[in-house]
Amino acid sequence: MKRLLIVLSFWLAACQTVPLTGRSQLLLVSEAQERQMGLMSFREIVAKQKVSRDPDLSSRVARIGRRIAAATGRTDYDWEFIVIDDDKQANAFCLPGGKVAVYTGILPIAQDDAGLAAVIAHEVAHAIARHGGERLSQEMLVAGLTAAVVMGTRDERKRDWYAGLLGAGAAVGFLLPYSRLHEAEADRMGLIYMAKAGYDPRAALDLWRRMALAAKEGARLPEFLSTHPSDATRQREIEKHLAEALRYYRPMQ
Repeated sequence: MKRLLIVLSFWLAACQTVPLTGRSQLLLVSEAQERQMGLMSFREIVAKQKVSRDPDLSSRVARIGRRIAAATGRTDYDWEFIVIDDDKQANAFCLPGGKVAVYTGILPIAQDDAGLAAVIAHEVAHAIARHGGERLSQEMLVAGLTAAVVMGTRDERKRDWYAGLLGAGAAVGFLLPYSRLHEAEADRMGLIYMAKAGYDPRAALDLWRRMALAAKEGARLPEFLSTHPSDATRQREIEKHLAEALRYYRPMQ
């Protein structure tokens, strides 16, 4: 009974709630650890990538980013916004602690400030929701369970078979579905953050339609094997949450 109470106490302490959505999540790493890892990764990326020196572009991304950051209410984050000069990468990211990078390859798809706000708000939402820490926690959980099964199986052939089966099952049945959930959650939260920042959240739907057109058809996996929702699923979910986001929208004066 004492062990059960200890395990239960640990489990409850590891459970957190995602802002805006209220979803419960398991976090086995502290936010301080996440931020430290995020800062280290950011420094490595900045050292290896070509950071844009275009003052107008950098100023534009920082201006939009600061508005999104203010909308999150996380004044304790050390927000930083950079542009990476890489036209082949239609991407952006936000690391724990507020380190944001936008690749120049996504700018033609974003088109305008509202589209760029949708991109940044989505990535910022990942950091605010601590999706990186949650993913790491899930991988730790799967690794621990796999190790327990392997150690508890004497037959070497069965041990390898169980480990492979558990690894594949965890990926398709646990890790990948959660990855898609994280993307959908970041979409929903991003809509609210961009609306609070004064950008029309309906621009996010237009952005993801353009993203779908820009994607290579042959590179897509079936949704159940993908880390991201399908284009149709993503657009349908965004449409569903637009009414919620529009309640926060006040156009910039």
